[in-house]
Amino acid sequence: MLTKNLGIIGGGQLGMMLTEAAKKMPEQISRVIVLDPNGDCPAAQAGARQILGNFTDKNAIVELALQSDLITYEIESGDTEVLESIRGDIAINPSPKTLRIIQDKYLQKKFLRENKIPVTDFVTISSIGELTQQIDLFGYPALLKQRRDAYDGRGNFRIENLAHIAEGYSKFAGRNVMLEKYVDFVCEVSVIAARNTEGEIAVYPAVENIHENNILRMTIAPARITRQVSEEAEEIAKKVMGAFQGAGVFGIEMFVTKDEKVLINEIAPRVHNSGHHTLQSSTTSQFEQHLRAILGLKLGRTDLLHKTVMCNILGPKGLSGNCKSVNIVQDGDVYVKWYQKKELKPMRKMGHFNVVDANDKMDIQQLISKANKINNSITFNI
Repeated sequence: MLTKNLGIIGGGQLGMMLTEAAKKMPEQISRVIVLDPNGDCPAAQAGARQILGNFTDKNAIVELALQSDLITYEIESGDTEVLESIRGDIAINPSPKTLRIIQDKYLQKKFLRENKIPVTDFVTISSIGELTQQIDLFGYPALLKQRRDAYDGRGNFRIENLAHIAEGYSKFAGRNVMLEKYVDFVCEVSVIAARNTEGEIAVYPAVENIHENNILRMTIAPARITRQVSEEAEEIAKKVMGAFQGAGVFGIEMFVTKDEKVLINEIAPRVHNSGHHTLQSSTTSQFEQHLRAILGLKLGRTDLLHKTVMCNILGPKGLSGNCKSVNIVQDGDVYVKWYQKKELKPMRKMGHFNVVDANDKMDIQQLISKANKINNSITFNI
């Protein structure tokens, strides 16, 4: 097998960790090139060559293709029309068609429902009159969502009562929106799943996600759910991988309801924040797995070797500036990953840490308590 030049659309922390995984595969990948609009992005600091440009810049995408043997992405913002136009000249995974469907939350949910994959009720909205009518059908609360270019909950508005209808609709003025029936869930879980170019599918055990202000704060591996629910979530993830085109790792977010049903919330066609635990908890990290998948290699093991709690290191509220360093408690079972972002902003993902039960001496609650203690002690130097 000849070594490949790997192109990545996006050079943030996910691109950084993909670059680091690629360095451990010199027989398969000789160089990593990333397209990112931010100079000296995290992936570039990890050794990737950077093309400075917007994710939708046709010339920049073409330049990335000219320098690469295959292209993937760490962000969903790539121009699918441009990617589709060059797909005959270069391998692109996951496929641009899959990316196009997932970029639009309405098309994503419609595709899942058409493939008999469980989701909550939803409808597209084109006027405030339609919104009022659908609220009457769905009931309160309901979620108004921007269909494109929204992540970390930034494109969501929860409608609690009649007064919220006009407020929510005006918030997304001029943008395509959809309405979703609210899911009364007991917890949010996700499954990191992979499919290689030969069609082999593998899934990691379901993990539990805890959010703060719609941003992931903590991931608990394994999730605190019954074996039956975990197996159902993993089977749904396999069905998702069988429905979409292309190879790679997907992050599949789901709700678990009070009657233990599992519904898909959203899908990311890339490595995912809730899979960072795999860097220490698993034989094969999600980053290596993604590379193995798009290269057509046999997928690695996905079993959980150690209970692990991952915490995002988020910029504290009210604190901004040039981040010189961070102070965090570390010991042999705490693994810190710093993303080398120079500018600190409130709630910005600056890094993460994994707390690992390497010797099987702690239960999940003890790991969570340890992670919370470490998280609460973090300070930043600006």
